[in-house]
Amino acid sequence: MLTWLQSRRVRYLAGVCLLFWLLMIALRVIFLLGFSEVGDTIQTSGEVLAKSLYIGFKFDLRLALLLCLPLILLAYIPRLNLVRVSLLRHLAWGYVLIAVSALLVFYVFDFGHYAYLGVRINSTAMRFFEDFAISRNMVWESYPVVWITLGVISTVILFLAAYRVLVFASLLRPQPLVPVKSRIIGGFTLFFATVLGILGQWPGNIENPVPLRWSDAFFSGSTAIASLGLNPVLYFADSYEYEEAPYEKEKVEHYYSDISVYLGVKDPNPEQLNYLRQVPANKTPVSLDGKQPNVVFIMLESLGASRLGIYNNPLKPSPNLDRIAREGWFMPNFYVPVSGTARTVFASLTGLADVTRVNTASRNTLIIDQTMIINEFKDYDKKYFIGGNLGWANMSAVINHNIPDIEIFEEGSFSSPNVDVWGISDLDLFKETDKVLSQLPKERPFFAYIQTAANHRPFTVPDNNDDFEVDLSHSDEALSKAGFKSEAQYNAVRLLDYNIGRFMEMAKAGGYFDNTIFVLYGDHNNRITETPHMKPFYEALDLDGLHVPNMIYAPKLLKPRVIEETVSLVDMFPTVAGLVGIPYRNNTMGRDISQPAPEGERVVYTQTSHKTRPVIGAITKDFMLRIEYNSDTIKLHDLNSPTPAEDVSEQHPAMTIRLTRLAKGIYESTRYLLHNNGERDIPK
Repeated sequence: MLTWLQSRRVRYLAGVCLLFWLLMIALRVIFLLGFSEVGDTIQTSGEVLAKSLYIGFKFDLRLALLLCLPLILLAYIPRLNLVRVSLLRHLAWGYVLIAVSALLVFYVFDFGHYAYLGVRINSTAMRFFEDFAISRNMVWESYPVVWITLGVISTVILFLAAYRVLVFASLLRPQPLVPVKSRIIGGFTLFFATVLGILGQWPGNIENPVPLRWSDAFFSGSTAIASLGLNPVLYFADSYEYEEAPYEKEKVEHYYSDISVYLGVKDPNPEQLNYLRQVPANKTPVSLDGKQPNVVFIMLESLGASRLGIYNNPLKPSPNLDRIAREGWFMPNFYVPVSGTARTVFASLTGLADVTRVNTASRNTLIIDQTMIINEFKDYDKKYFIGGNLGWANMSAVINHNIPDIEIFEEGSFSSPNVDVWGISDLDLFKETDKVLSQLPKERPFFAYIQTAANHRPFTVPDNNDDFEVDLSHSDEALSKAGFKSEAQYNAVRLLDYNIGRFMEMAKAGGYFDNTIFVLYGDHNNRITETPHMKPFYEALDLDGLHVPNMIYAPKLLKPRVIEETVSLVDMFPTVAGLVGIPYRNNTMGRDISQPAPEGERVVYTQTSHKTRPVIGAITKDFMLRIEYNSDTIKLHDLNSPTPAEDVSEQHPAMTIRLTRLAKGIYESTRYLLHNNGERDIPK
């Protein structure tokens, strides 16, 4: 049955991968014993240590398999392969020599980098080559270079000796009789084992397999423990795409005076670039019977402002959200800074817009440390709920690493079945959430973050959806004029709205509705057709993706209120902290919307075309300024004009100058803070 294991190629390739893997495991043990603080200055449980090492071993296996891919190719070329052609075997020898030598040299640099800076090597290490002579002399004077070199050479010789034994025991030995069927089975088994090994974990949701990512190593919240679970080569590769300068300090300093006023910094310090505000507790917090309120954030996937009846959508698909807007605090001019789910989840938690020009901030290994206002909710029981896998966009690292006392409920945590690529249905997610929240001790407040997903392709309407009914009564023309591209998209919004209504019913039945502040916001808009029910600026200025609904809903605690000034997603945590009456440190770009804006009429930041050439902007209730990245093209737009694309900067020169400095200042300051917002960066 296992005769395929007798195949020379299978035995050879399995042996080479095992050699590389064992070498990296040995290097990981050396790192643990000789360089890591774990077990020395950092104490942890055996369970956490074992989990970190287990993750590290899986990363090592991935790299071992990646290193073996060229050998797999050489082994399975028809006719001209390692078994038949000695020249190819010599080529493989050369490849193995180069691979193991490079691997060992890289690990040496990694060990030295960690000993020097306390972090695994990443793309920032390239700066040492800018002053190569100084770096070379420092290394020579600080480390036993000769002994390290001899150690590397000796290890390479031992590895090649083991490889030589393997070659003679596999490729050069007589081939036993292996039936064709067994050889085919062996080839496919090797292929799937390689794919699974590179993936790093079994795909729980086959529709959306999430590979092992660097963020998985940050499960504990400790950088030292995370370092024990990382593979330095793969970690360096993940960080390398972010190699460009993260910010320009001269520009940050140039706009510091504007931004320190904008944020209300009481002790501005342009030398230290101090953005910290110590905010005292609100003397008149909201509460029910003297109990501190619970807080629930609900991210409404792909829900733009144009989708809601409260914004005059002619099909009125959102009766529950419309009612919440009327009965709560409604912010009709609310914007997320940058469009995209990963970017808005990051901004909502960190208070910093994701202005990165390469990929997204949560995927950037260099900005994992973020000080968040949520950690000022010290007495709160913190929960995060998502129907899919939080490994998506490496968000698990942002949350686990920076919010150490949060409990995450994700795919695999629930009894409800997956319904599509995004995991369990939103209705099931709300039911699972309610089950947890209803059972929490009543004497302690809780914070919950619920990330919905169903209002997103493939727009799944599950079979089990209580009494929700799909509406097929509208023509394609009517759907298009309301901004919907299909019946499925329209019904997905209706379903999301229905689920919100059901969750509010659950919260009432669960006994926590009355003393809970619900913060609901859309993360961006999905594709629209036309929106004649919205003002012309909505599409003309590319704001359809940023303009989303936002409500703060607590009918037993807050009177209905419409806030006409512009509000940003980054303002939500400072605002809620003020409402519940906790003192907090704020080193973010967010501000409490209950307090007057220092700049007068409130201004918030926007960014469109957010890839390599973003268009940055500043927006008020009536005006928007847009600046093309690295360009002198500056335009001011009147949001109430029938022709909003027209540049009116000459008619409003003072407004143009003020918004230009704020737009550029917020952009540059945010870039700086993304890399300088860890606990060690904040002035004490």
